[in-house]
Amino acid sequence: MGQVKLTKGELKRQRDCLRQYERYLPTLQLKKQQLQMEILWQVTLLSEKKHILNKKKEAVLVWGGLLAEPVINLKGWLVPSNIVTTVKNIAGIELPVFERVDFLEAEYDLFETAPWVDFAIEALRQVVSSRKEVEALEEGIGILKYELRITTQRVNLFEKIKIPEAQKTIHLIKIYIGDQMANAVGRSKIAKRKIEEGVLEGAGV
Repeated sequence: MGQVKLTKGELKRQRDCLRQYERYLPTLQLKKQQLQMEILWQVTLLSEKKHILNKKKEAVLVWGGLLAEPVINLKGWLVPSNIVTTVKNIAGIELPVFERVDFLEAEYDLFETAPWVDFAIEALRQVVSSRKEVEALEEGIGILKYELRITTQRVNLFEKIKIPEAQKTIHLIKIYIGDQMANAVGRSKIAKRKIEEGVLEGAGV
């Protein structure tokens, strides 16, 4: 806290600041709580989606050896042509929400291709989709954690610095102004007494 002006104008300014801090703090505390709850929910959801992804990978490993056959190159049909996401607003924060992954249509000769290829493409695309969903959740959690850190810093700033400083400054100014008023009253009484004494002396009393 810097040099404090011990004036009525500064007292009013400090009171106005204190009212603003006390009005804004509950909003920040609510935002902090909302972010904490959303992070908890998103982390739980991420854990579930990772479990699903691992299950899909395990299922692929059962027949994954077939992919070693030089029958057809599936990689080209596993690259997303479009990743569709929407936006979710949490406490004023925009989060990406995974919707789906679009792929180009797989075109190949059905007579010259192994019968398991259709199934393999679909299964592998599900793995890719699940991975993209996990990535979207991880990105969202990263955004939420960053915002929570910033919001927590602001809450601490108001709770531990701004509000106590304003309260202390108001207290100091009120004491100073009270002392000044008391001194002024004292000086006024002394001056009045001197005037009265002077009047009495002039009257020869």
